[in-house]
Amino acid sequence: MLIRAFIPAHITAFFVPKFNENPLLTGSLGAGINLTKGTNVFVSIEGGLERHIHIAFNGEPVKREEAVISYSVAEEVIPQEFKGEVEIWQYFDFPNGYGFGNSAGGALGTALALGYYFKNKTFLQAAQIAHKHEVLNKGGLGDVIAQIHGGIEIRIKAGAPGIGVVDNIFSEEYKVLAIPLGRLSTKEVLDSDIIKAIEKEGQKALEKLLKNPTPENLMHLARDFAENTGLLQGELLEIAMEIDKLIKLPSSMIMLGKSLFALLRKEELPKVQEKLRDLSIDNYHICGIYNERPKVGRWIG
Repeated sequence: MLIRAFIPAHITAFFVPKFNENPLLTGSLGAGINLTKGTNVFVSIEGGLERHIHIAFNGEPVKREEAVISYSVAEEVIPQEFKGEVEIWQYFDFPNGYGFGNSAGGALGTALALGYYFKNKTFLQAAQIAHKHEVLNKGGLGDVIAQIHGGIEIRIKAGAPGIGVVDNIFSEEYKVLAIPLGRLSTKEVLDSDIIKAIEKEGQKALEKLLKNPTPENLMHLARDFAENTGLLQGELLEIAMEIDKLIKLPSSMIMLGKSLFALLRKEELPKVQEKLRDLSIDNYHICGIYNERPKVGRWIG
């Protein structure tokens, strides 16, 4: 039996990290957008004499140290007494490390698919395991809880799914432009001096968004956050300014990755695509906003 889970990619617009000795109470405040592209996780299980877990990214087998979060999730969800072969295939629409919540997508997809197969975890229990290992390994703080809610989300209380609190912004039909341009280590940023600016600017943005919870206000606050923290700079800022000349709302930087995003109306798409060609940027995505929770079930392909 083959199990498939789909987890939406998640863009963080701004955030406030919240740390606690208990990883289930650790998380982030902030806001972001879930996309119709993301991570597909396929799980195949066969009985045997010994217990083996294998994980592959986009068809290529990876060692434990390259996928420590998903391996840790799998080891916790799979019953201790199980003997056999567990194959976990993770396929990502976006490159790893560019700010699209891939590690959370892989962890959550693995937890949901295995929980579904073994019938030993509820949806929230599986999601909490994914969140816990994301936090312990500094893969991310708020992606898992955001991904299980979908839509344009606001994290108003930090913590794992079932503990943290997420609300959603009502929105018109926007398309999301996502431009992955480079890697940025979440761990390195969280361990750096810039964290104080992130906390200050993120809290300010959150308070302003809750007073006026619209997609348009979200984009203005995201851009202010990106510039005021000093994260949006150099070539990334130059490209953002070029895009801004053609659209109504400001573009901004994806947290945390050297990537940009923008909310576009249908009529803005052609000019933006032409500008990206002029800038020799051909690796970009036009996505919808994913307004559902992740899907998991038996796969009949």
